[in-house]
Amino acid sequence: VEKKDGFQNAALFQLYQWHLWQKKEKSHAGLPQELVDSCYDAFISKDPTVSKLQGDVVAHLSSIGLDPKEEILMGSGYRIDALVQVNGKSIGVEVDGPSHFIGKGRSPMGSTILKRRQVPSIDGVELV
Repeated sequence: VEKKDGFQNAALFQLYQWHLWQKKEKSHAGLPQELVDSCYDAFISKDPTVSKLQGDVVAHLSSIGLDPKEEILMGSGYRIDALVQVNGKSIGVEVDGPSHFIGKGRSPMGSTILKRRQVPSIDGVELV
């Protein structure tokens, strides 16, 4: 497990999510810029993986003429599985497989809930 600034990558990842929330809420509980930079680097460092389901969804979007762009890095640092334009509006498509849910249930993981909240409010892109 890699450490930077005394934090493990997982902690930097979560701290960056907290930073986004604080920034959105215009809180003055800011972090030093050097730490924000380390957190952002950890947040975007994970290489995206494309599941078969995601590939199938993207292929179907292409077949109906939507020309999806895959694994888009948003300004917030979040990655969107696919981004399409519909009537001049950007729509993010998230293909949430089993790893996005608690156990074998239908309740999304906390990180999935947070992404679903933060992307529309920070990046201005609706997610479906």
